[in-house]
Amino acid sequence: MLSVKEIWKSFGGLIALRNISFDVEQGHIKALIGPNGAGKTTLLNIVSGIHQPDKGEVMFSGEKIIRLGPSRIARKGISRTFQHVELFGNMTVLENIMVGRYAKTKAGFFSSGFKFPSVMREEREIQRKSEEILNYINLGHRKDEVASNLPIGEQRILEIGRALATGPRLILLDEPAAGLNIKETRDLGEIIRKIRDELKITVVLVEHDMDLVMRISDSVTVLNFGEVIAEGTPLEIQKNPEVIVAYLGEEEEMQGGYSAHP
Repeated sequence: MLSVKEIWKSFGGLIALRNISFDVEQGHIKALIGPNGAGKTTLLNIVSGIHQPDKGEVMFSGEKIIRLGPSRIARKGISRTFQHVELFGNMTVLENIMVGRYAKTKAGFFSSGFKFPSVMREEREIQRKSEEILNYINLGHRKDEVASNLPIGEQRILEIGRALATGPRLILLDEPAAGLNIKETRDLGEIIRKIRDELKITVVLVEHDMDLVMRISDSVTVLNFGEVIAEGTPLEIQKNPEVIVAYLGEEEEMQGGYSAHP
């Protein structure tokens, strides 16, 4: 579904990404991992159109998407969340989901202020679908609460829900478990699996929580200093000496998963 080919990106004199290539199969959860500063978020920014690479190509369902820009890439079927939660804090939980749905409508967000019959019908449908999404991610009981009042775990789930509201075929999740406790992370993992298994949405996951990564991923690509140093199944990555050195700084095999969260 997604093919990243020989991507280079520099900022000033610093090379952030060096000849990065990997593929994401349809229906898979692909994890991108690596120590802080490895280039993971920069790579998501390139796939989603926020940054342009210096060299290289990104293909989505066989189509080149480099230089299309974020809004056109989103309309192609790629949605994302961010490392720092980017909700509309003064809106309700339901309104945040509805903002995502407006991207799929004919009228759009600003036209919804006009009370034409066709717009009103579409508005009711947007609300109905948004409530369905909230129930799906187990936040239906929070729909009338102000988004900024939610605990951080529910805010991150809400941001995923808003990304789902755009009707994506591929969703990019940038550190969705950051700041979550063990239970919240476990719940997050179940929702990501549901997205893949039930909604048939492909997932690219950037994450530092290695327990989560190893539990839910189909394949893992490891970055270090802007380069791919390993690819494989979670089990293969756990036992890869280069990965162990990159994360822990010493060659010791991890028992049952990573124990360190860089």
